[in-house]
Amino acid sequence: MSTSNQATAYDVDTETRVFQVEGMTCSACSARVEKILAQIPGVAAAHVNLALERATLTVASGVEESALSGPVAAAGYRLSAVHHDRHEPETEPGQTRRDRVAMVVAICLTIPFLLQMLAGLLRGWTGFDGHMPVYAEAMLATVLQIGIGARYYRSAFHALRGGGANMDVLVALGTTSAYVYSGYLVYDLGDAAAGQLYFEASAIIITLVLIGKHIETRARRSASRAIRELLAIRPVTARIRTAEGSEQDTPVHALRPGDVVICRPGDRVAADGVVLRGEAEVDEALITGESVPAPKHPADTVIAGSMNINGFLEIEARAVGSDSTLGRVIRLVESAQAAKPAIQRMVDRVSAVFVPAVVGLAVITFAAWGLSGADLASALINAVSVLVIACPCALGLATPTAIVAGAGVAARAGILVRDIESLEQANGLTHVVFDKTGTLTEGRPVIASVTPLAERDEGDLLRVAASLQQGSEHPLAIAFLRTATERGIALADVSGFRSVVAKGVQGEIEGASYLLGNRRLFDECCPGTDPPDASDSGGSTRVWLAVRSDAGCAFLARFELIDALRPDAVVAVDGLRKLGVKPLLVSGDAKAVVERIGRQAGIDESYGAATPEEKERIVSRLSESGARVCMVGDGINDAPVLARAAVGIAMGSGTDVAMETAAITLMRPDPTLVAGAIDVSRKTIRKIKQNLFWAFIYNVIGLPLAALGFLVPAFAAAMMAASSISVVLNALTLRSWRPGNR
Repeated sequence: MSTSNQATAYDVDTETRVFQVEGMTCSACSARVEKILAQIPGVAAAHVNLALERATLTVASGVEESALSGPVAAAGYRLSAVHHDRHEPETEPGQTRRDRVAMVVAICLTIPFLLQMLAGLLRGWTGFDGHMPVYAEAMLATVLQIGIGARYYRSAFHALRGGGANMDVLVALGTTSAYVYSGYLVYDLGDAAAGQLYFEASAIIITLVLIGKHIETRARRSASRAIRELLAIRPVTARIRTAEGSEQDTPVHALRPGDVVICRPGDRVAADGVVLRGEAEVDEALITGESVPAPKHPADTVIAGSMNINGFLEIEARAVGSDSTLGRVIRLVESAQAAKPAIQRMVDRVSAVFVPAVVGLAVITFAAWGLSGADLASALINAVSVLVIACPCALGLATPTAIVAGAGVAARAGILVRDIESLEQANGLTHVVFDKTGTLTEGRPVIASVTPLAERDEGDLLRVAASLQQGSEHPLAIAFLRTATERGIALADVSGFRSVVAKGVQGEIEGASYLLGNRRLFDECCPGTDPPDASDSGGSTRVWLAVRSDAGCAFLARFELIDALRPDAVVAVDGLRKLGVKPLLVSGDAKAVVERIGRQAGIDESYGAATPEEKERIVSRLSESGARVCMVGDGINDAPVLARAAVGIAMGSGTDVAMETAAITLMRPDPTLVAGAIDVSRKTIRKIKQNLFWAFIYNVIGLPLAALGFLVPAFAAAMMAASSISVVLNALTLRSWRPGNR
């Protein structure tokens, strides 16, 4: 649920801030904090995630942290800013340590009650009564109720004062009822109250709730381990080379683009950048999911957070802090984990009335048993069972724990999901449309042959063609430039450069006007002039070089380029079919080339010579027929069709444009990750539905059983704790997911 207030009308700059929230115990707490934050002037939107214990706020620039933390503190919670640009060691929160101590003390104090219950069960065989002295029971129960249980009273007080109710209200009401009733009996009957007391009910409830919350917290932290691992690999300091040539250590958050960073074996790369000097193997697994170390040489790019294994590197910093790839990855993963799907908004509405409804049911239970002739003790204990079996925590954790685990494990595999809507859309995909170059093919075409069509030297023809490509970043352009570099060909200056999308380039070199491109370029620029041998390329990509004059276009050369199929392309296509998804291939390359690649990959339906507009029409036609279409491209040239598709997937290494615009970004160019993205989305949505089913079923079955007197309070408390734990553990099974492991 996204909540907002009048701040949405602010005509000022806004920014996104992330805060840690301490003190939340159930979905009612997270809803309460979200409501408080949304009502603060300057807050445009607030999202509170119970599983992550984080609040993500969109606020007007200049809003002070104290203006946000104050109202939250008044409600009994603690808000503290998370700074991703600075190193914050991953330590156990103080509250968690205090809770563990309280749990151990509670267990020790509860053991005598458990032994007493066990003795009572075995009394028929042993003849041993096993009752503690009445005043010993009262003393132990008082320490538990007033000492250990004080947290429930504080939390319940803050919730009720704020006009809401949370799980702690139910725990406080239930345990207090059993404790006060037993205390009255001790006061009234003294030692004669032995065997009639329910101190063990309140003691066991308090202890079981503490144990359940501790296990749940540990499991939740395990579910969010992926994001914590990403946060943990941020370097603390960097060694830079100063203008005088000396080396100097500096905090990473103080780095600036252009700084020269020294990276030795065992160091983590401090910023995105380009290698200036040195060679090394770099482990990028935690960022890209690629387990094989990547060799790095001068002019290669490196990613912040990756580990230098065995070499010396001097790196020019290009992107630092939150602008680095690692920073953007963390931001995207947290964004996906913090959002709420449509089904959770329905759960939020249920949770808002859940606790008051349970209290009402407990009152009705007490009254009904009293009117039916039951004694006060039976009516009270059944009402207590109703209070403590209710599971608002399970409802609140069902969705966020699955999203946290799913988005986290996807990120570890190199799959970045932009938001929960993308995850939901990917769950229902029926068709995947691949662009060819760089997706199913290597994206590194090579010039296979040069055929001169005029009396000019092959080297000169390559010089002109490569010079024209200097202003282009297309894979074919890179092939020409790479060939020129390998042959030591000096490039010429180009004026009047113009790129014609999906067709080619043109420009002037040394006073002559040149064209370099496919047949469609010449259909547009030289109507009626057909390139030689344009009928069949035999599966290679053909481009022609021509010089244009007033007399028309004269063809100078034909270049044939080949882009090899990726080794894992066939596996990728097969993986999609196993998921029931139909693969298609659409490319601006020649039809014969596209069909050849399609056949090699095992794709039955291929479309060649497609412009960006034609690609968009193909996706639109499929969508209008009822298909849910995913487009896989590079995130730049395919922007229109990526936007038109239900889900756009950008392949590559996380370029700025791709990571900021694509619904899903693959951190490495591995087509098998496309099936992986669909698979992990399906498994995450399935876990959400399973969790919600179990959360509801616990309440649907447990509450009537408690009201009818079939559950004692201790067993009801165990079920309540078990419901939350089972939901979190079920979500935790997603952590074993790996691409291709279906």
